[in-house]
Amino acid sequence: MIADRPLVGIFLMVVFCAIAPLGDAIAKILGDTIPLMQLLLVRFAAQFLLLLPVIAATGRSLAMTPRILRLTALRTVLHVAGIGAMFTALRYLPLADAVAIAFVMPFIMLLLGRLVLGEEVGPRRLIACTVGFAGTLLVVQPSFANVGWPAFLPLVVALTFALYMMVSRQIAKDADPLTLQAVGGMMATPFLALALWLGAGSDMAMLTLKAPDAREVALLAAIGFLGTFAHLVMTWSLRFAPSATLAPIQYLEIPFATFIGWLVFRDLPDGVAALGIAITMGSGLYIVYRERRHARPAAQEA
Repeated sequence: MIADRPLVGIFLMVVFCAIAPLGDAIAKILGDTIPLMQLLLVRFAAQFLLLLPVIAATGRSLAMTPRILRLTALRTVLHVAGIGAMFTALRYLPLADAVAIAFVMPFIMLLLGRLVLGEEVGPRRLIACTVGFAGTLLVVQPSFANVGWPAFLPLVVALTFALYMMVSRQIAKDADPLTLQAVGGMMATPFLALALWLGAGSDMAMLTLKAPDAREVALLAAIGFLGTFAHLVMTWSLRFAPSATLAPIQYLEIPFATFIGWLVFRDLPDGVAALGIAITMGSGLYIVYRERRHARPAAQEA
């Protein structure tokens, strides 16, 4: 058992918040020239190939029970769908707007917890969910006016990753996180490769295969490494600090995304979108606060 070291956990979560939008920025750059399925193949093949030596070096096994294997397959489908929707959204939206809209995920998880799992959710948290959705719509509105339906893709990302997290909850205590990610990459890679092979002669742009130039090869390598490393950093952060401590830190991903979006693309949210981002962050942080208040009596009774 590793002892809690909250400052180490917080530092690692801040590193994650900086790395994740950097990987998204590279995906946005590559989205102009590299087909979607090829991007996904590189992302998940790298996840498997980078983690396999770690699995071997630490003596872990890739073996899983039939139940865990089925849930891991479902988790992998949701993971691929969520990243695919995000990569597609980034072709149309500013980086900060896409990340901010996707942060409606905690609200969706709260509502799914009540509707699907029967978890208790008080009226204050439900009101915060409503306000958070309203803030998200303020971010969506100017984006929708500019690009149309792709402005809603980050909502698909949020819903998909909320379901991904719910499935992860079902197996978190029974499976090693590194093994889950390695097996997920191993499952996704052949199916994405098969989709590319079958789509080679089709007219669907997302299923074509492009020979990358030297610059694109370097960026593809970076997106595979950053995507895998970001997840590992998040996993490590949870080993040193409880999720209740780290949850508010995750909202730093939005200002990091705003800064990277300005630095790389010279994009900044307009006034309406900035107000929506502030409302979304405030509502999310309030929900984190209420969750911690709600959890404290239960911990004292345990």
